[in-house]
Amino acid sequence: MANPGEHFPARPLDPIDRDILRMLQQDGRASVRSVAEQVHISRANAYARINRLIDDGVIRGFSARINQERAGQAASAYITLKIVQNSWRTVREKLQELPGTAHIALVSGDFDVLLLVHTADNRALRELVLTRIQAIPEVLSTRTLLVFEETDLDLEP
Repeated sequence: MANPGEHFPARPLDPIDRDILRMLQQDGRASVRSVAEQVHISRANAYARINRLIDDGVIRGFSARINQERAGQAASAYITLKIVQNSWRTVREKLQELPGTAHIALVSGDFDVLLLVHTADNRALRELVLTRIQAIPEVLSTRTLLVFEETDLDLEP
């Protein structure tokens, strides 16, 4: 099984692998039998392919797609951060500990980090940004972009 920090050449994916990934992305609870039937391979082949995709680190896990608003997280925002040079690992560790953190990315451009958060309301969002994030010594500045509406996209063919 692939270790999170381990880097090795990616094995090429064939059209059947891509179809399996698309199906599992749409329904992570799909049975091996239904996957096999829909991509026209045997159950044993489907099982082996899914396990290889997991072992190779292509599939990182299975999870539910959550409607944040219905789950009590009515406020979502992307927060951009400028951070002290070479402090990425430290900042990432501190951001991972914050409640409501959904995604963290080191990016290029006018800012260094892009953070997606979900909070109960705007008051909790304000508290998170002004009290928690801006208190991280390596964070030089932040900008908050409120999410008014969002749409999850499935993997394209």
